Amino acid sequence: MFLYYFQLGLRSLRRNPALTALMVLTLAIGVAASVATLTVLHVMGGDPIPHKSARLLVPLVDNGPAQGYTPGGDPRQTDRQLSYRDASNFLRSGQGERRTAIMGVAAALAPARPDLAAFAVYGLAPTSDFFAMFEAPFRYGQGWSPADDAAGADVVVLSRALAEKLYGSANPVGQRLDLMGFQFQVSGVLESWKVVPRFHRIVGGRSAFGDEEEFFVPFASMLRHQSEHHGSTNCKDQPSPGYQGLLDSECTWIQFWFESAAGGRAALQSYLDNYATEQRRLGRLQRNAPNRLYNVTEWLEFLKVVGNDNRLSAWLAFGFLLLCLVNAIGLLLAKFSVRAAEVGIRRALGASRREIFRQFLIETSVVGLAGGALGLLLAFGALALIARQSKELTVVAHMDWTMLATTFALAVVAAVLAGLLPTWRACQVTPAMQLKSQ
Repeated sequence: MFLYYFQLGLRSLRRNPALTALMVLTLAIGVAASVATLTVLHVMGGDPIPHKSARLLVPLVDNGPAQGYTPGGDPRQTDRQLSYRDASNFLRSGQGERRTAIMGVAAALAPARPDLAAFAVYGLAPTSDFFAMFEAPFRYGQGWSPADDAAGADVVVLSRALAEKLYGSANPVGQRLDLMGFQFQVSGVLESWKVVPRFHRIVGGRSAFGDEEEFFVPFASMLRHQSEHHGSTNCKDQPSPGYQGLLDSECTWIQFWFESAAGGRAALQSYLDNYATEQRRLGRLQRNAPNRLYNVTEWLEFLKVVGNDNRLSAWLAFGFLLLCLVNAIGLLLAKFSVRAAEVGIRRALGASRREIFRQFLIETSVVGLAGGALGLLLAFGALALIARQSKELTVVAHMDWTMLATTFALAVVAAVLAGLLPTWRACQVTPAMQLKSQ
């Protein structure tokens, strides 16, 4: 019976085509606005590494001066990075399965190709655990070893885009390139690594939805070359002159991540608290502020990657959808009211109100499917317009299979909800009154 009513629903689309087209368009516009906004919110607020996000943890200790500190304040007012002293202590701690310190690097690259002039590149200086922790995919070669970390070796991992710019389609592993005036050997090339959001380097980086890093070099190598940090640096007091003065200072400029074993967060928190206690005995961390660990989703929430403005936009879009539904209800009432005689005859021939209700509700679902198909096209158009606004929005303004399914589900559910009142009104037709009026 469902198939029969579905076929009736398809035929009903041809009745009063102007009214039907207006209903479909009204529903499609509301669905497109909602889905386009929801898609951006879905991509921005998604878990970028769901199978291990609970085990990747950012430690924060407050090394600010005690003077002027108010206990119990907003944790977002504290630093979101670590000093070199804390980061190096955490690296040596052996805590967790993996550890990495990360600093931003900007460098001048002088290609060996005569047709390419020197140009600026932007990347990261992590430790060797970085690639396994964040599951960076390799196209050629591999990262560097812990021994390279210890030696501060001049090795580099290139992004696929940079490797193709310098070497074309050839495998460049083993090649040497001039970076910052030093000779670095290529140990690997990453495949395109489109993590959204780029959670591993948000603070002081190229934003949560910025471009991929172009290269990676060892953290210790950058320290050995006394490379300047490219990113945000927060100093409570003026550090001593020179690079060593920065390393000895309480300036915060290093991002840090632990990868814990399954269920190992409590052990890491205990280590962090004991570490802070020991540092206070040495005259540091005098604020005695809570020591915090954030997993990936907590970190994104802490940094407000998805802001209140984005959520408000989603609510406004759904409010617009509700307005479209109200209009659709009025159009369906008009559409079904002209079929009162048909309903009366069917009721007189023995059709129950339940059957009438089912028939008309399936017809509204057909309208919902048509609205969903048109709404999907309009949503793609809206996302294309959003993507043109900025390079960062291009990363988030794309639809996945989840949102494709959501579009049709939302359209059908919206049409069914809009059709409940008109369908109920159609079922109230009295057969005798309709037969007498014919």
